[in-house]
Amino acid sequence: MTVDLLANIPSPPQGVWQLGPIPLRGYALSILAGIVIAVLWAKRRYADRGGNPEIVLDVAIAAIPAGIIGGRIYHVLTDWPKYFGEGGNPWQAFNIAAGGLGIWGAVALGTLAGWLVLKWRRVPVAPMLDAVAPTIILAQGIGRLGNWFNQELHGGPTDLPWGLEIYRRVDEAGNLAPVTGVSTGEVLAVVHPTFLYELVWNVAICVLLVWLDRRFRLGGGLVFALYVAGYTLGRFFIELIRTDAATEVFGGLRINTVTSAVVFLVACGFVFMLRHKRREAPEAVRGGAGRGADAAVGD
Repeated sequence: MTVDLLANIPSPPQGVWQLGPIPLRGYALSILAGIVIAVLWAKRRYADRGGNPEIVLDVAIAAIPAGIIGGRIYHVLTDWPKYFGEGGNPWQAFNIAAGGLGIWGAVALGTLAGWLVLKWRRVPVAPMLDAVAPTIILAQGIGRLGNWFNQELHGGPTDLPWGLEIYRRVDEAGNLAPVTGVSTGEVLAVVHPTFLYELVWNVAICVLLVWLDRRFRLGGGLVFALYVAGYTLGRFFIELIRTDAATEVFGGLRINTVTSAVVFLVACGFVFMLRHKRREAPEAVRGGAGRGADAAVGD
C-alpha cells in the first residue's frame, strides 16, 4: 500500500483580488506587511538602545517612499531593455504594482533619506542603523512572498520535493495573464522556489544578527554592516539559481550577481573596520535630541 504525499509547493491561484473597485495585490500586501512589522520592531529595538522610538517614525516616513523610489529606479536601470528596448513600453517603468523593486536601490536611497532625517534631528546615525538592521532583512524576507503571489523570479525546473508549481493564469476573456489572472489548474512547470530560499536565508540572518547583538552588545554600525554582508552572501548564490530574464555583464553574469559580490566585499571591509565597536551609552544614542523633550522621554 502506498500513500501519495503532496510533494510540491503550490502557487496561489491568483495574485490579485478585487474588493469592489479596489484591487488587492498580493505583491503590495506582502511589502506592506514587511514594512509595518519592521517599523514596529525597530521602535522597540531603538528604545532598548536608549533612543526615542518616535524618531523611528520620522525616519520611516522619509525612508520608506525613498526606498520604493530607489528600488524602482535600480530595477528600471538594470532591466532597461524591458522598458526602453525594442517592443518595450516606457510607461510600464512607473507600474510598480506589476513587480520590480531592486533591493540595492531601495536600501541606498532609503538609508540616505533616513540619514538626512537623523542629521536634521541631531541624532547619531550608527545606533539607528544597528537597531533597524535585523528588521530590514526580516521585511525583505516577508516581501519575497510578493514574488510567490506573482509567480515570478523563480529558478529552473526541479524534481525536488519542495519544487514550486507554476500555474497557467488567464483573465475573464481567457487570455494569458500571469499576474492578474486566475489559475486554470494547469501546471506549466515545477521550479526552484528562489523566493522561499531567500525568505529562509533572510530569517536566518535576522536571527543571527539579533543573537550577535545581544551576546556581544554590538554598536557603531557593526550590526548594519553584518546585515549587508550576510544578505549579499546569500543573494549571490540565489542569483545563480534564478532563471528570469536579467541584464547580463562581463560575458554572461547576471548584474545582481556582480552587485552582490561587490557589495559583499565592501561590507566585509566595514565589518573588519568596525569589529571592535560596542553598543553606545543611552545618552550618546540620543545625541543632540537628548536635550529638552526628547531627553525627558529617554530618561
